[in-house]
Amino acid sequence: MKWSVLLCSERARGVHRVNPSDLRSEFQKDYHRIIGSASFRRLQDKTQVFPLDKSDFVRTRLTHSLEVSSFAKSLGQTVFEGIMRSGTDSEVTPSVKEDICSILECAGLIHDIGNPPFGHFGEFAIRDWFKKNLPLLTYRNKRLTELLSSRMQFDFYSFEGNAQALRLLSKLHFLVDANGMNLTFALLNTIIKYPVASDMTDKSCGDIRFKKMGYFYAEEELFKRITAATGSGDKRYPLTYILEAADDIAYKTADIEDACKKGIIDIYTLGKEINGYISACDCPGDKRFCTDAVKRMEHYLKAASEQGVDPAGANAVQNWLIYIQLLMLNGAADSFIKNYDAIMSGTHNRELLADAPVYPIACALSDIAYRLVFLSKPIQKLEISEGIMLDFLLNKFVPAAIEYDSGSMTGINAKLMDMVSENYKYIYRRYAEGADENYRLYLRLLLVTDYICGMTDNYARNLYLELNGIV
Repeated sequence: MKWSVLLCSERARGVHRVNPSDLRSEFQKDYHRIIGSASFRRLQDKTQVFPLDKSDFVRTRLTHSLEVSSFAKSLGQTVFEGIMRSGTDSEVTPSVKEDICSILECAGLIHDIGNPPFGHFGEFAIRDWFKKNLPLLTYRNKRLTELLSSRMQFDFYSFEGNAQALRLLSKLHFLVDANGMNLTFALLNTIIKYPVASDMTDKSCGDIRFKKMGYFYAEEELFKRITAATGSGDKRYPLTYILEAADDIAYKTADIEDACKKGIIDIYTLGKEINGYISACDCPGDKRFCTDAVKRMEHYLKAASEQGVDPAGANAVQNWLIYIQLLMLNGAADSFIKNYDAIMSGTHNRELLADAPVYPIACALSDIAYRLVFLSKPIQKLEISEGIMLDFLLNKFVPAAIEYDSGSMTGINAKLMDMVSENYKYIYRRYAEGADENYRLYLRLLLVTDYICGMTDNYARNLYLELNGIV
């Protein structure tokens, strides 16, 4: 892969007339399209870790996305400055570096834009609902599993916010026409983390490309058009590795900070858990990073106590996490440079942090967040209630959507479909026109997931309450 092709500024709608007074690059124009969009603003009311939280401290998807954007751009600057100085790739010039950093900055802003309400649990709830219910649903006296191809079914069984992001950005965010935000192909390729279809995923194969689905069947032609234009084909787009590392660094540290702020864990528990992980884990990397990290935590706690900071533990955790972020950023940058040839040839099959000496501390933070935060009773209670809400909405809207555009709408189902965004229904009609009935049925199911994924946490909760007569 070559940067002269990878940095493709083509858009689905084609090239606009150039305004000579506009000095922005095409990738800088993407930035302004994103931050001015309603889809981006909705992230302020979507869960990062703590759903429907009333605190103004813990992260939302919006603040998380801003952090990922910042980390991604910083990583791009570090990586490609290093590549220029070493002369590793003569194609990497200051202007190429600037374009790359602009793309990464934008990619961080939109990497979670397709996620449903209630964070990653929302994705799980949608997948779980379809696995349980799709085989039971019928249309004109035939089971949907007889009408939909296996690929169409897998799109719902393996539902992913990543694939939904591509769908939203390229179609659903209606501005001028059915091309969505009409972003550059280089940017869209960066957010396609897994360049495979839903029926090709294989987490056990050892190749990160196959970990999850990257696009829906409905966007397959667009995917092929994007990857042909950028020259990435079925390989992972190089900047995706950097975006992924920025996301990992942001959430691994933010989850811990938010949990400490909410009193779920404290600095003493954190230190104890990291020490325990050192002795138990067998992940690759240098475990001295864990040992040194605990010592640095003690240093920050002592400094905060001596300065009279109250509470000293919370202050120490915040300073310590900044230190950890720097370690992981440097580790990810070094890993990209070290594996540059494999990344550019499309043969590198692991995430950047997995090849960095700092990997054990990254694994320790993930393990602690999972066991002490995500498995905590308060979070589990919230997830149970969120599951009930999403199940209810899917139970109501999926049967209504199956009848939609079929000439046999009943009264209540017609009212339910009237609630769905006109933009989403327009996109359905646009792509259903002239299609066979089975594909139209598939698009009607996507119409429901489009509607639900466009909801904020509070909108989903309020709609659930209203439809249940709880006002």
